[in-house]
Amino acid sequence: MTKPVSYSDAGVSIDTANETVARIRNLAKATFNSRTLTDIGSFGGMFDGAFPDMSEPVLVASADGVGTKLKIAFLTGVHNTIGQDLVNHCVDDILVQGARPLFFMDYFATGRLSADVAESVVEGLSIACKENGCVLLGGETAEMPGFYTEGEYDLAGFVVGVVDKKNVIDGRRIVEGDIVLGMPSRGLHTNGYSLARKLFFDIGGYTPESSPEGLGGETVAEILLRPHKSYLAPLDGMIGRDLIKGLAHITGGGLLENIPRILPEGVSVEIDRGSWNVPEVFRFMQKIGSVEELEMFRTFNMGIGMVLICSPANKDQIKRHIEERGEKCIDIGRVTAGEGKVTFS
Repeated sequence: MTKPVSYSDAGVSIDTANETVARIRNLAKATFNSRTLTDIGSFGGMFDGAFPDMSEPVLVASADGVGTKLKIAFLTGVHNTIGQDLVNHCVDDILVQGARPLFFMDYFATGRLSADVAESVVEGLSIACKENGCVLLGGETAEMPGFYTEGEYDLAGFVVGVVDKKNVIDGRRIVEGDIVLGMPSRGLHTNGYSLARKLFFDIGGYTPESSPEGLGGETVAEILLRPHKSYLAPLDGMIGRDLIKGLAHITGGGLLENIPRILPEGVSVEIDRGSWNVPEVFRFMQKIGSVEELEMFRTFNMGIGMVLICSPANKDQIKRHIEERGEKCIDIGRVTAGEGKVTFS
């Protein structure tokens, strides 16, 4: 008699999936608030959509992944920072339009599900959601045998936020003579990791445990796993006051390609190249591979994670607000007449 074939024989364990959900439920529920209307495990997450304090609420949504930074997590077995990267990246993406996050959902896919790894990833999601006042409303955990390399997974996230229409930040008011401010990054954030891995591991011959001279005694793994920074807290209180004309989240493409996304017709931006100290990790990578300066600025954030544009009259108030919250804010350039480009001086 032929032995009955089960789903687990095909590589999918319903029992492991159930255990995973049980272990991550409390992590997600720790982010819930009074607007959360469903528990983890529902077919759909429900969130109260009433905004009585807004005249014209506008929902702002964004989706993203972590890219090949995941490879560093696989190499090191450290998985509880990747979730923070994902949430903070998505929160910053909607923050530039003036939106505060309401809820977040994730998609975790792997070849063979490990409850320990999944729990660690969700722990990071939960930490960042709580820090950003955002509900981890639900998500999907997919086990797909043969689709992913053993021990690897993919992770994507989806955030929904809200802003009153009158407070939307869209860059339309930016004019020649405005000031460009920069807020420091926390390293590479989540972009440029394919090049970073090639430079550190393939060309430099380092391992995740290496502590290269000149990088402050940190290991390569510690440097590359620094979580993406959320700029919500230091900018909270600035939104809706007509002080900030434009915000640009400096992700893939760097300053050169992200700032033009918020510029209206007829203006460009000139960046003072010497106005901030580029973190040593970027210069270290550049030296390893003899990477051209332009390529570095097109691939990495080079130490600036968020750019603000404002009128000269509002600059001091904005800087004071940010610095009182423990963050730095640096004059890095100016708006000039032009065709939507970024140049360096």
